Amino acid sequence: MISDFAMRIAVWKNQAEVRREHMSKRRWIGSHSRKVLKSAINRKSAILVGALLSALCSTVQAQPQGKSPPRVGWLWYGSAQAGPLPSIETSIIDGLQELGYVDGKTIVFEHRFAEGRPEKLPEIVAALVRQKVDIIIGLGGDIAAAAKKATRTVPIVVGTSDDPVRAAIISSLARPGGNITGVTFVMDELAGKRIQLLKEINPKLSSSGVLWNPAHADNELREIQITAKEFNVQLRLFKVERMDEFDNALSAMKKEKFDALIVVPSRLTSLRRSQLAGFALKARIPMASGWREFAEAGGLLSYGPNRAQIARRIAYYVDRILKGAKPADLPVETPTKFELVINLKTAQEIGLTIPQSVLYRADTVIR
Repeated sequence: MISDFAMRIAVWKNQAEVRREHMSKRRWIGSHSRKVLKSAINRKSAILVGALLSALCSTVQAQPQGKSPPRVGWLWYGSAQAGPLPSIETSIIDGLQELGYVDGKTIVFEHRFAEGRPEKLPEIVAALVRQKVDIIIGLGGDIAAAAKKATRTVPIVVGTSDDPVRAAIISSLARPGGNITGVTFVMDELAGKRIQLLKEINPKLSSSGVLWNPAHADNELREIQITAKEFNVQLRLFKVERMDEFDNALSAMKKEKFDALIVVPSRLTSLRRSQLAGFALKARIPMASGWREFAEAGGLLSYGPNRAQIARRIAYYVDRILKGAKPADLPVETPTKFELVINLKTAQEIGLTIPQSVLYRADTVIR
């Protein structure tokens, strides 16, 4: 199991190395024409820069003689054979490498997998605590809750799509307290913007189904309801709290008729995003959500935080804690970059024309 996962990591590392080599060649070509005029300056600069880089690298990367590299327990909801690493996880690895942390050299990851079974989380967290890892990291409110319950001493860095305060994971964003900090992907106020976008695309839109998970700690449904009332859009709510409730929810949706489907993003709904997109395509209605994965799966649009960008900051917290900072003193960060993804292929399949005013605002257009 672990060997398969190691292979996925190796493939990712090779791709990253190719990208770095390509960028290095481009920089060399661009600077070569200036070297003739600035050779003397460049030689002196090279010596100084080399000395500075050597000092910086030794500060970050070199381990004191006889001291083992820090061990980081990494909790995964899925399995080691789950295919290519998602962009969120690769962004964390990218961030750590930029700070000088290389797996097996200057840091050691202890990966543990729940195999898609939330009831297994307490067991694998407890195993990491017994192994005396230096830090525990992971993505998801369920992982954060399990880690918090397992230890009050081992530092925990998480990324959650739940509201961490509302979910009682931390005391406040500014002062988390305890042994947990990290980032949150929650941006509730953007939920209403998805109705506005759907209305802009189809001014005749008058009704929408909403699929949501009541167990997920966020206020997106409230924001959707407020905006729907403002735009005279009637809502039909469908809730799912467990994976085995999806079939009943889909059956109920098939019996109803509405102009669009809005999916409140959570780990649970994301795991069925392809099935939900398939339902929307068959019904010839637009599907909107907050994570780009929904649009990539066949939904019409997504508008929400760039989760890969904010998850990359997890590396910053790991670095700070390894250098002596306490999680309780590190504020939890919220998203600062948002993205609109439009799936033009889906628009064509369901017979919708996307206005230029919407396309101009899109960060990504899937054709």
